[in-house]
Amino acid sequence: MLDSIHTRILVVVAVLALAVGASAAVPAGQALVVEDAETGEHLKTVPVEENTTVALEYTHSVEKTRVLDAYAVQDGALVMTRMEFKSYGAGLPARANVTTENGSFVFDPQGSYRELYVKPGHIAGHKLHVGERTYDLVALSDARSVRLHVTEQSVLDAALH
Repeated sequence: MLDSIHTRILVVVAVLALAVGASAAVPAGQALVVEDAETGEHLKTVPVEENTTVALEYTHSVEKTRVLDAYAVQDGALVMTRMEFKSYGAGLPARANVTTENGSFVFDPQGSYRELYVKPGHIAGHKLHVGERTYDLVALSDARSVRLHVTEQSVLDAALH
């Protein structure tokens, strides 16, 4: 009788181990990962799909006006699709094909990035937009530098995050 119970327990454990192993190998899709740039600690993982908009919004340190850098998730990268700003200042495009829309300057830049490094700041008030969701990047990172990147996520990863 004891052997029967042990056998059942072993079978259940083996089945669970196989299920966990299989879920770790089955892709669930892509995710945007926000991690501490120094330690690699994952601060936030957000599921994304192809063409999901990922945007960084902040206040320009000199001009004190809003800046928005928008990207689209494409093939595991962040492709820059748009930059909006209210006034020209340091680090903003001055010799580019800039148009105006609703009182903002708009620039459609080129560039595809496997990773982005951002230094969120209290004065700049960095926000991260992922699709329809918005995250306070300063609070999330405690104003430490972060690395943003897109990764493939397994079913197990998705369940844990």
